[in-house]
Amino acid sequence: MINPHSLFSRREMLQRTSLGFGGLAMAALMDQAGASAVPVVGSPQFLPKARNVIFLFMEGGVSQVDSFDYKPLLEKHHGEDPRTAIGKLEKTQFDNVGKVLKSPWTFKQRGECGAWISDLFPHIAGHADELCIVRSMTSRFPEHTSANYFFHSGTGLQGRPSMGAWASYGLGTDNHDLPGFVVINGGRIPSGGLDCFSNGFLTATHRGSLLNATGTPIANVRPNERQTEVQAIKRALIGRLNASTARGNDELESAIANYELAARMQLAVPELLDFSDESEATKKLYGIDDGHKGTATYARECLLARRLVERGVRFVELTIPDIGEDRWDAHGNLQKNHGNNAKSVDQPISALLTDLKARGMLDDTLVLWSGEFGRTPFAQGGDGRDHNEFGFSLWMAGAGVKPGITYGATDDWGYKAVKNVLEVHDLHATLLHLLGIDHEALTYRFSGRDIRLTDVHGKVVRDLLA
Repeated sequence: MINPHSLFSRREMLQRTSLGFGGLAMAALMDQAGASAVPVVGSPQFLPKARNVIFLFMEGGVSQVDSFDYKPLLEKHHGEDPRTAIGKLEKTQFDNVGKVLKSPWTFKQRGECGAWISDLFPHIAGHADELCIVRSMTSRFPEHTSANYFFHSGTGLQGRPSMGAWASYGLGTDNHDLPGFVVINGGRIPSGGLDCFSNGFLTATHRGSLLNATGTPIANVRPNERQTEVQAIKRALIGRLNASTARGNDELESAIANYELAARMQLAVPELLDFSDESEATKKLYGIDDGHKGTATYARECLLARRLVERGVRFVELTIPDIGEDRWDAHGNLQKNHGNNAKSVDQPISALLTDLKARGMLDDTLVLWSGEFGRTPFAQGGDGRDHNEFGFSLWMAGAGVKPGITYGATDDWGYKAVKNVLEVHDLHATLLHLLGIDHEALTYRFSGRDIRLTDVHGKVVRDLLA
């Protein structure tokens, strides 16, 4: 006979078993997402300002003194010997120092904030009041490959996880059918190759997935074979065999998770690339049908980036389009090189900012624009500029950053950062902070050491935060 005094109420029962119900729900979600195969840290550690990041990488090195860092002294001393005008010069990459070189573009104060931006970017300049411009960024490397690795991963060496991989590892993706880190390729993979988007020692699920902006987006995105019941039986058998051997093998579990994701992407990617649900006004805004090849390609990249973050992809990086120029690497013919590259990206980037803002997405999407270093205020030869790691400009817009401000400064020549000097580790720490992650706490045990994106460096630049 049941003792009625040993029974408890429905409320007590729910209180005692609530954690168990939560555990069952979590287990079901992890099984559905294949999360057991992916060592993900999980949710943000504190309230994030940004849910997604779009990184517009201007590979090759945009000249700060021709874009976002106005220096009137270059006009005054144009054509003079820089050793006399500027003083002591550091060794340059190609050691071919010419005269002081003024910018061929006109600078104007833009927006209510009065930020100095040149005519190189007339469309982006229209967003001056939304930009958080940093004029005091520095790098440790004057050569493209090492500088690219450094900007992406916090080290100048090959094989470390990219910041996109760290974001994916820390937060995962909000879309079960798409990767957490996607790289949209416009045709120019940066120097250093695909290792710029590497997962490094993190599991392969966090590697940047390459999506071509034109042509075939991803190899085998459409099945080569007709789907039959026999194939379904084969896949089910392979799944059972994998499940019986994969436990505890991170590499095999990650491979299985990637294959499962690839299968889901065969349904998700064609829908992602179908712009038929976009209005003609939106396509025109981006420049999808522009006669300039670079503009049309980068327009597709920027629109795809919006559609990806709209679908929950955590980190999206865009490469520059292949228009025949040697990236932004203007060792000669500065005006042609920078002019053509700017023509490719200016309107699409402006459209991206406009579109994100109109949809309310700029509130939780961080847009980052930067190259790997800057360029010298004096010429290389006659009409180019050499690499300059001592001071360059970048900008951010959107989630969590102060709009319409300019932070830091280079010297009067735009040569070296002298005020509020920042390095890449500080940028990474700030970016992770905006995503709700303490950069010192996001670590991965490798070779007997807890390694992080910022290594033992970096500080959150709170003056940039809204």
